[in-house]
Amino acid sequence: MSTAAPLGLDPALWAILACPCAAHGDLIADEQAKTLTCKVCGAAFPVRDGIAVMLMDEAVKPGQG
Repeated sequence: MSTAAPLGLDPALWAILACPCAAHGDLIADEQAKTLTCKVCGAAFPVRDGIAVMLMDEAVKPGQG
């Protein structure tokens, strides 16, 4: 069974993605900004060509805006 995933992500990947922060927070997709944002730490990770870049060094942290 395959359901649609945001930002062109593979549905199987979307089902298991979590933030790499210590809390492994759930993610919220922002279609306009093309990012995945952690519900816990607030880091926003870019999604490029359907690939989530889940590296803390690539994330925009809250306040860096």
